[in-house]
Amino acid sequence: MLPAGWLIFAVLAAILLTTWVTFTLTRLDRLHARVDAAQAALDAQLVRRAAALLHLAEMPRSGIGDEHALTLAHAARSALSVTTIERKAAENQVARAISSLAELRERLPADAVGELSEAATRVLIARRFFNDAVRDTRTLRARRMPRLLHLAGRRDLPQFFDIDDTSLFEDQTPPNRSFRSAH
Repeated sequence: MLPAGWLIFAVLAAILLTTWVTFTLTRLDRLHARVDAAQAALDAQLVRRAAALLHLAEMPRSGIGDEHALTLAHAARSALSVTTIERKAAENQVARAISSLAELRERLPADAVGELSEAATRVLIARRFFNDAVRDTRTLRARRMPRLLHLAGRRDLPQFFDIDDTSLFEDQTPPNRSFRSAH
């Protein structure tokens, strides 16, 4: 009976280990898919922010000087056409260009102010979602068993996307809300 007990124990241990590996592999695959989706959303928001800056720079009566408009347009165009390697530097340049508009805020068209503010906020949120997904994926991949069993396969370890997205150019208009009393 002793050998049969060991056989049952070995089968149960194999089933538990297989279940755990399958669960971890599925979770890791979902985390990588989450990183990919967050990367796509972040890319879309970065393009939107650069396009909003370019739109403001190319407005005929935008309230900014010609030289400043050229600087803004150059920053936006470089961010729109940059490769992955130089992306962070170009996005930091866009963030600095947007922040430089803070003191000109009152002279700018209201729709351009709203568009830039919203785009800057969306980049901030998308970057946080992306970095959270990267953190969760890296945490799971750093555990001992996923490393030993090579559960990530040949996928590259995702990297954080750190840029200066603390814009001084935030929407300062209070939201238009009407509260009614429930009397």
